[in-house]
Amino acid sequence: MRQKIPNSVIGAVASVIADFYYSHSKLNSLFMESGAPGDIPEGNCESKCSKWLKRCNETPAIDALAVLGAVIQEYMDREDIPSIFGRSSTSSLISGQARIKNALAKNQLTYHTNGFITKSGSTPISKTLEDYLKSGDFSSIEREFERAVSNIHTDPHASITASCSIIEATLKFYIESYNELSMPIKLNVIPLWNVVQNHLNLNRDQMLATDQHKILKGLSSIIDGVGAFRSHIGSAHGRGSNPPNIIVAEARLAVNASHTVVVFIMEVLHART
Repeated sequence: MRQKIPNSVIGAVASVIADFYYSHSKLNSLFMESGAPGDIPEGNCESKCSKWLKRCNETPAIDALAVLGAVIQEYMDREDIPSIFGRSSTSSLISGQARIKNALAKNQLTYHTNGFITKSGSTPISKTLEDYLKSGDFSSIEREFERAVSNIHTDPHASITASCSIIEATLKFYIESYNELSMPIKLNVIPLWNVVQNHLNLNRDQMLATDQHKILKGLSSIIDGVGAFRSHIGSAHGRGSNPPNIIVAEARLAVNASHTVVVFIMEVLHART
């Protein structure tokens, strides 16, 4: 389901951003460059901001949170504001940033550097994957992804299991999307990848095809490594009484590597549909 901007967030952002820019021309440019839909709304600066953000919620084709992130990015990523009196306006900046962050937090949302707004507990890298999940019925991938992200700190072994399951679910979805492809007998990650890899046929230019073949070999190594990682220290095949120790950074590596593979496959799939 498409995530809308909560009203309390709209109120906080409209007030802070309007006060910060205090210019109709700057606000118009900011919102248009951020992808806000429709004509310029009437009203004062704060009213204009509020109406434009509400319009994002009302327009089905618009990713409202993505527009919001772009609108507040410059402001939220600032560390200091020069003053015409030669003093810093840092306290005002910090207060405004805190107001927006608090409004987001009350609605289980979090702002990340570079304009990413995600559900609390999620990460910017997850947002890229979520964008693809929203555009189709990828519920099996979504479930495994949420499991991987949520368990990185509390249960890194389970996050590794989930990261491999993310790849497996994505590969199965890819195969099911093409009538000419057949599901392998063994539904492990490597047999699934072998079917998908042979079907990708990315570039017809011989020079580029050679380069991309090297990248695909690298992806094969990642997939093989994540699968082996899962077998040796994940939770899918039992851990025994003394499971191998694993640090959060290693679990995050497996999850992030899985994201890289999944997003690549989904981009290829979406480009062909």
